[in-house]
Amino acid sequence: MQIEDALLVVRCQLGERDAFEALIVRWAGPVAGYARRVSEDSEAAAELSQEIWVRVLRGIDRLKEPRCFRAWLFGIAHRASIDALRRRYKAPSPVHDLDLPEEDESFDEQDDIERMEAGLERLPPVEREILTLFYLHELTIEETAAALAVPAGTVKSRLHRARRLLRRELEMGDTL
Repeated sequence: MQIEDALLVVRCQLGERDAFEALIVRWAGPVAGYARRVSEDSEAAAELSQEIWVRVLRGIDRLKEPRCFRAWLFGIAHRASIDALRRRYKAPSPVHDLDLPEEDESFDEQDDIERMEAGLERLPPVEREILTLFYLHELTIEETAAALAVPAGTVKSRLHRARRLLRRELEMGDTL
């Protein structure tokens, strides 16, 4: 997959429109999933996804290592999400209730996934993002560090903190 992405990137850099469309098709799902997890609602996630692809289009010519496309893409996604957060915090935001999953004595796999998603949504943005990149998009420590422009040690410490916070959120959800 990394080689196929690198070839598509080179083709994009040569001006082939079809290659960029192929990159979008390949990466639309992961980018949209990332945007959903770091955004507050589906409308904000859709806007963030569009912003990410606009930035990719504008910057793909400057990508020096096509093999590093995945980390570069999520680096752009990270910076776009930070910019969106800054804009959101500048404007007053409405208070909305958390949709907590209802407790059920018999959890199945879908219940566990829903609890995990709800727990992720309640985490602060930094922790939500690090878990999303590392576990859901399966970036390595090094790729995550490159995407976030932080040292690998920072990724490890953020992962540790995020896991601890998520565990606490899930335990609190069990007692509600």
